[in-house]
Amino acid sequence: MIKGEDIKRLIPQREPFIMVDEFEECDDNSAGTTLKVCPDNYFILPDGTMAETGLIEHLAQSCSALSGYKALMEASSSGKHQEEAPLPPVGLIGEVKQFDCHRRPRLGEKLKSNVTFGFSFGNVTLATGQTFVDDELIADIQLKIFMQ
Repeated sequence: MIKGEDIKRLIPQREPFIMVDEFEECDDNSAGTTLKVCPDNYFILPDGTMAETGLIEHLAQSCSALSGYKALMEASSSGKHQEEAPLPPVGLIGEVKQFDCHRRPRLGEKLKSNVTFGFSFGNVTLATGQTFVDDELIADIQLKIFMQ
């Protein structure tokens, strides 16, 4: 598990815009992440819920964390020391193909998300993601990401 300051090794975002607290399980093309919905989150609305755009950003940063983790593992398998490891790849949302928000998360809830990379061509990757609170699916997405 990667958390705290170490998340910054996986994603290019910085405070106050970090939307991943923990990077959990991982295989070649999928990973799990978490985020606790806190009052200082940039996307909190006056009613104490997170805006839909916050869910999209959380899922996009989860994809970015998977890319960063893969780059870090590739660097370490090639014998590079951590200080020589590349900066996290920068991913841009190219298209949100589908996004369903079943409900907005509330303050204090812990989001658990799963992201999976599908087909890649050049620097474009198709990705899917789902976000849960406990066992309740609250959002799912299909998107294209451009990696730089």
